[in-house]
Amino acid sequence: MLYSGLCSITFRQHSVEEVIALCQQAGIEGIEWGGDVHVPPGEAALAASVKAKTEAAGLKVSSYGSYNKCDRESGPISEELESADALGAPVIRVWAGRKASADAGADYRAEVVEHLKRAVVAARELDITIALEYHRNTLTDTQASAHQLLREVGLPELKLYWQPRTSEGDRASNLAELEAALPKLAHIHCFHWGMGGFKDRYPLLDGTGDWKAYLDAVRGLEEDRYVILEFVKDDSPEQFLEDTKVLNALLKNDH
Repeated sequence: MLYSGLCSITFRQHSVEEVIALCQQAGIEGIEWGGDVHVPPGEAALAASVKAKTEAAGLKVSSYGSYNKCDRESGPISEELESADALGAPVIRVWAGRKASADAGADYRAEVVEHLKRAVVAARELDITIALEYHRNTLTDTQASAHQLLREVGLPELKLYWQPRTSEGDRASNLAELEAALPKLAHIHCFHWGMGGFKDRYPLLDGTGDWKAYLDAVRGLEEDRYVILEFVKDDSPEQFLEDTKVLNALLKNDH
């Protein structure tokens, strides 16, 4: 089943309590708490407190949005695991390095692969899933590179965090990439951006046709997944409330 969610990084300027209240108002079902502001890595007591507040509000913790890039510079994922465990997050989102696949040499790629292997094995002990975000300037910046990375790591627990490539692809190419990711799909990041990407944001209503196609592609999957709103137009709480109406209608197949 598909559930609605919010990435807390969408409202970095708001407190944990304000984010939770917004989600309650919007009818959102889960929160991906970000590791940059709301739940920093290694602060287990804070993570446990955020978990308690989230659950007291009748919401779930869908995942932990970390910024560990799984390379030598980022180091081990131990602090992220500590926070995710205390938060009750079943999934940790990570980045596959910090270089575009076209610019990453064999040595750097091998470095990311080794760090991912260690992260997946360590997370396995806590029953936590590691999932790679599709992101530009990382080793998941193309479908071919992302799937090659899965093969190179070679551990079945490693998953993918799909999101549309707004500045690089149209509905057909995004849909093809999503369908290829289905066997490894963790969750989905949901937004409607123009060709300018992150700085070119539009109401989700404008992307209803695209998102109906994307969600239709994942409805048949057996395991529960979250469709998680991220970076709304103008960072506006009011826009978030409007986007959530659209998302909830799409999830109910009312559009």
